[in-house]
Amino acid sequence: MAAKNVTMFAGKGGVGKTTCAGATALHYALNGEKTLVISTDPTPSLSHIFEVQDKKKPVKVLENLYLAELGIAEVKQMWDKKFGREVYEVFSSFVAVNYTDFVDFMSSILPGLSDEFMVDYIKELSKSGEYRQIVWDTAPLGQTLGLLKTPGMLREHLKPAPRIYSQLKLGSETKRPVLEILKGWEKLSNTDMEFLKKDVAFALVTIPEALAVEQLDGILEEMVNDGFQAGQLIVNNVIRETGDSPFLKEKASQQGEYLEHIKSKYSQMQIVVIPLFPHEIKGEPGLKQVAQNLYNSK
Repeated sequence: MAAKNVTMFAGKGGVGKTTCAGATALHYALNGEKTLVISTDPTPSLSHIFEVQDKKKPVKVLENLYLAELGIAEVKQMWDKKFGREVYEVFSSFVAVNYTDFVDFMSSILPGLSDEFMVDYIKELSKSGEYRQIVWDTAPLGQTLGLLKTPGMLREHLKPAPRIYSQLKLGSETKRPVLEILKGWEKLSNTDMEFLKKDVAFALVTIPEALAVEQLDGILEEMVNDGFQAGQLIVNNVIRETGDSPFLKEKASQQGEYLEHIKSKYSQMQIVVIPLFPHEIKGEPGLKQVAQNLYNSK
């Protein structure tokens, strides 16, 4: 089985996904592999972590490493190119809305929609062979999976309603049957879902705290239900040195309980522990420290 060249970092906000994604991309690049690290976070921080000012997309960070943060403008372009017109025909059968307003709503208001485009975009990038490694810093996985299932759910809802469907039979522009349009959209979504399952490695990031561990349980259950398997579990911000500080000792003790829970419950996964650093992780030196922990390299 060929090694997967796309790694998706998933997890709840604030656990260090972007830092781990950046460190992984740096690791690949320093090992001579042309790498793209890409973010679809609405408030991206990859540029901040890599201390990059150039707004070019993608921008060359260093030898073999490229960075891209895709925002609303790029999402709208993707929507218009591959999804927009046909999906608009389906929804405009239900609601009177002009195309410009519809694109604004779908690309900027609906949570996670950009990630649906990114699945397809990264699939095409992966097939092109332009980059040896692609590292994806993403929004919560559940949003993306829910959107990929939308066309199938819509088609199923329309099937038992022939009287309603008779009023929605033709798209407003192509005059194609709405169900036919939905089938095309559904086929594309299914192809993207298969790409996620077969060609993408998943790395989950969490921290040893009650809420984060509880959310981790939910994320993994959701992934299993949808046929996905995460290969790596990264536990970030673990206190290793307490000195004479009663605060740090108490905090480390609490973290220890959650670490034991994680190691016991998810023993089948590769678990990597990243220490809490006394400084902000920024730039190549800081990311190298994280990469050394991720890959146990000197």
